[in-house]
Amino acid sequence: MEFRVLGPVEVHVDGRAVPIPGPRPRALLAALLLSPNRLVTVDRLVDAIWGEEPPASAVPNLRQHVTALRRMLGPESSRISGQPGRGYRIELLPGELDLDVFTDLVARAQQEGEPGLLGQALAVWRGEPLQDLPPHPIFTSAAGRLGERRLAVLEDWFEARLASGGHDELLPELRAQVVEHPLRERLWALLMRALHQAGRRGDSLAAYARAGAVLADELGVEPGPELQELHARLLSGPRATWVPRQLPPAAGHITGRDSALARLDRLSQESSAVVIAVIDGGAGVGKTTLAVHWAHRAQARFPDGQLYVDLRGFDATCSVMAPADAVRGVLETLGVPAERMPATLEARTALYRSLLADRRVLVVLDNARDAEQVRPLLPGSPGCMAVVTSRNRMPGLVAAQGAHPLSLDLLPVAESRELLARRLGQARVQAEPDAVEEIIARCARLPLALAVIAARAAGRPGLPLAALAAELRATAGLLDAFDGEDVATQVRAVFSWSYRALGAGAARLFRLFAVHPGPDLGLTAAAGLAGVPPRQARLLLAELTRAHLVLEHVPGRYSFHDLLRAYATELVHAHDPLAERQAALRRLFDHYLHTACAAARLLSPHREPFPLAPSAPYVALDEPADHRWALSWFAAEDAVLLATITQAADTGHATHAWQLVWAVSPYLDRRGRWHEQIAVQKTTLAAVLQEGDLAGQAHTHRSLGWTYTRLDRHADAHAHLRLALELYGELGDHTGKAHTHGNLSGVLERQGRPREALGQAQAALELYRAAGHTAGQARALNAVGWQHALLGDHAQALEHCQAALALHEETGDRHGQATTWDSLGYAHHHLGAHRRAVTCYEQALDLFREGGDRYNEADTLTHLGDTHHAAGDAPAAHRAWRQALDILHDLDHPAAAGIRAKLLPKD
Repeated sequence: MEFRVLGPVEVHVDGRAVPIPGPRPRALLAALLLSPNRLVTVDRLVDAIWGEEPPASAVPNLRQHVTALRRMLGPESSRISGQPGRGYRIELLPGELDLDVFTDLVARAQQEGEPGLLGQALAVWRGEPLQDLPPHPIFTSAAGRLGERRLAVLEDWFEARLASGGHDELLPELRAQVVEHPLRERLWALLMRALHQAGRRGDSLAAYARAGAVLADELGVEPGPELQELHARLLSGPRATWVPRQLPPAAGHITGRDSALARLDRLSQESSAVVIAVIDGGAGVGKTTLAVHWAHRAQARFPDGQLYVDLRGFDATCSVMAPADAVRGVLETLGVPAERMPATLEARTALYRSLLADRRVLVVLDNARDAEQVRPLLPGSPGCMAVVTSRNRMPGLVAAQGAHPLSLDLLPVAESRELLARRLGQARVQAEPDAVEEIIARCARLPLALAVIAARAAGRPGLPLAALAAELRATAGLLDAFDGEDVATQVRAVFSWSYRALGAGAARLFRLFAVHPGPDLGLTAAAGLAGVPPRQARLLLAELTRAHLVLEHVPGRYSFHDLLRAYATELVHAHDPLAERQAALRRLFDHYLHTACAAARLLSPHREPFPLAPSAPYVALDEPADHRWALSWFAAEDAVLLATITQAADTGHATHAWQLVWAVSPYLDRRGRWHEQIAVQKTTLAAVLQEGDLAGQAHTHRSLGWTYTRLDRHADAHAHLRLALELYGELGDHTGKAHTHGNLSGVLERQGRPREALGQAQAALELYRAAGHTAGQARALNAVGWQHALLGDHAQALEHCQAALALHEETGDRHGQATTWDSLGYAHHHLGAHRRAVTCYEQALDLFREGGDRYNEADTLTHLGDTHHAAGDAPAAHRAWRQALDILHDLDHPAAAGIRAKLLPKD
């Protein structure tokens, strides 16, 4: 006999399930099984069956339920015995109760040092313990204790597998567990260690940050000693040579693709040329699954790393990734800093291929639109391999680059059956062959559809497959889904069953995901989208993740397949009125705008802010912490923010668009991504022109002017800045005009026209004074002083910069003080007052270091070295230049070459 409590309460005799006669006998049996071979008192059994208000006839009724259980056991009825008036007991032999089997296997694993027994112990579980019993403190408490025991054993099992090098296969399981149990610190620690062992140190540190945020939000506590110690080791440990490991998690097994896998294996053995494999096929046929599964299997053949790029070639809402952006992203992964990022696609491609030269790297280019999108990302050196997936065939790559085509089709019936058998068990599939055939036919043998319906069936182990086939048949009639040959329509019907199983809140959030521009979103963005608190959003996202309708592809970031996005889009238009969709969009835009502005103020506290309209009700915001937080937030939301700007501009939210451009600019500017800035600025300009928003036009023209300045497109810069001046004049915005004169001064300085630059700086100063704008006056006075210094009038430079310093100190602008001290040092140096110059530069250095501005620290150290050199103190000059060179080397900045030349011995 077998008795089971680790899941639904069940009894099996000779492998056959014995029906339990009703919920009260089931509760009685569970209470007895929780204390096997021991007397359970009448009072406890009455409480377990009826709760706090038992009927007057509870004791005689209890005897009747005991009689019913004995009849159920048939020849084994004597196992249930009783003592009149005291209680009852059930006699079990060793190994008959699944809980005892679990406990014994765990004990043996500990005694014998055999961790594989832990996996066997966990396999005994069939679901939540006692899951089919009515809620009652006795059973709820017991289920909680059992669940805690299982979690502890699961963590030990993860620990053992991690110790044996199974980090890659563990990552998907660990991610799922931290979603299910976000307050479990040991699970976070295991996830961090697995990521670190996989060579993903940055993701491991990000997981720590996520764990800290969850613990602070839910419990108001910091991570415990284990997590803190692990985090400290990651921060202080030596940085290994960077080997990219970007592959998404792989499926444990794929069905019916043996010939494709074998062909990829053969191709990967070619070493005399770059190998390109193109996997094409329809949506949902398993192209990405195949590519990623094989890439994980072949990692050892590419010891220098694996790169992965989602080219978004077939995304319902996100724009196709431009080749220049794709190559830039790969270069950033390979460690190329913003200052060294080439401006043109051709130059980026050349640098990318140079970095891959003499290395064995696998490049997976997923979801490509066409050959032109792929070509710049193809490696150029033998030993490397590219695997491309696309819904389109790519004859151009085959003809011109010698790519090897590999087409995927629907699974044959036999392999479709094997897929279901692997997920549901061979016995269940063999027991209902007709139902299985109908399920396969109605899923059109599409791997994605079969996987989704298998997940639904696995989640309902008691549901006959014939009933599932009947539901699909009824759905087809209701939705007219499976009548035609359109695969997308068939998949829509399959998705509907996962969707219909959701609670109302999760279903609404799933629909609203279609409103988001993509490619992914975080917890607070999801909360803002739905207009619910983050804690509630976390629960809804966990429900969606469990239903496989949303994927947490990295900790705390959620996305879904493009077919699911198309399905969600249909649902949101069918079920959510236009006003609700527009309200969700407004909340989303407010979330990104207000958080981006807060992060921008941390990156550039001296920038002139503008008043924001209050956010819509129920908008969840990310709370800014510090400068490092701002950088990490912008990095995580990078693609989302650019897509949001475009979406806001296209949907009549021009104000959100241009204000978001303002907020994102410091981040993009630090990375030299001026071409992307110009693209979104132009989109925004079209929107503000259409709406007649003069303030938005003025700000956007000024932003475009300054971005063109960074690209040395001086004519374009002048044109936009002049337009901004006119618009600010129409608006009567003297501060805006002053900012623009300051920008024009910068353009003219870069053109080598310091006298004209001085005139623009003076015009800015007069306007700031008229407006009573103290911070602006300070910046303009420093600019005027600097231009005087460039013109050789150092006495005037000192006068203006000293006045600027006093105002900067009054406003508390530490960055402004630093730049002004540097200007003062420059003027004193050229007046021959070297000691005073050194003092000024040291003041600037203290302030730049305080603000973490390493580039300007290096610039001032260079000036300091020049002053020491002019004063005849060669050792001090070399120390300053060496410090500057070390910083520029760390930043990989091209200015390092000039400093290196200063350190070379002179003839």
